[in-house]
Amino acid sequence: MRIEHIAIWVSDVEAMRKFYEKYFNAVSGERYHNPSKNFTSYFLSFDDGARLEIMHKPEIDPTSNMNVTYTGYAHLAISVGSKKRVNTLTEELRKEGFTIAGESRTTGDGYYESVILDPEGNQIEITI
Repeated sequence: MRIEHIAIWVSDVEAMRKFYEKYFNAVSGERYHNPSKNFTSYFLSFDDGARLEIMHKPEIDPTSNMNVTYTGYAHLAISVGSKKRVNTLTEELRKEGFTIAGESRTTGDGYYESVILDPEGNQIEITI
């Protein structure tokens, strides 16, 4: 078995698509839009076959407490292959104004990572 994909709700599906394409080399499938459900999404594919679905419905209020999770989804971890790439990408994102939520470091469980926030505040661990 394998996880087929992970999906997240987003406010700006186009900006989020561009972010993952630019910084993590995601390849976007075609935009899907279902007018009867007022739903739009993209599947983003990564080099190793992992996929992320970014989904949008205008009626989902991003400020609603319903979107706050205390258990469940916490972050995405994306492997970029080396410490040097973790550091380089972290600095590139910092220079472009993204929040660095955790500086590059080796964690207690042996991961080398930094933590950044994507354009909508989702945590991404950039790992080796």
